[in-house]
Amino acid sequence: MSNIATALKEEIARLVRKQLRGETESLKKASNRYRSDIAALKRRIEALEKQVASLEKTGRKQTASAADEPSVAKPRFKPQGILAQRTRLGLSAREMGLLIGVSGQTIYLWEAGKTRPRSEQMGSIAAVRKMGKREVKARLDQAQAEDEVDHRKEL
Repeated sequence: MSNIATALKEEIARLVRKQLRGETESLKKASNRYRSDIAALKRRIEALEKQVASLEKTGRKQTASAADEPSVAKPRFKPQGILAQRTRLGLSAREMGLLIGVSGQTIYLWEAGKTRPRSEQMGSIAAVRKMGKREVKARLDQAQAEDEVDHRKEL
């Protein structure tokens, strides 16, 4: 009888192992799937952290450059620039002075580098830089017409 008992015992143990193997197999598959998902999420987090770090760097650079520069772009002044602009538009120093609101002598002094324009005049210089020949001619004609009207009023 011990033979039957041991055989029965072995058969029960085999069936239990078979049943447990089936149940644990699904758990192993789920565990492996979770591990691969976790690994993928870790890689994604690492990539996102790198992206955030690079964005923070560029953000710092932009705020630093924005802090260095005033919000309104300040026009630059070069004496050669005034002369080049005047010759490009085909203007005399007197005509250029009329457009900017200064005398012809002041234009000559700026071009020679002996003086510099005031900040109020820099806006006018920048406006003249953006003008073309036709617009300059129209403005000069308008300014000369106003001068003639003023001269007639004086008489």
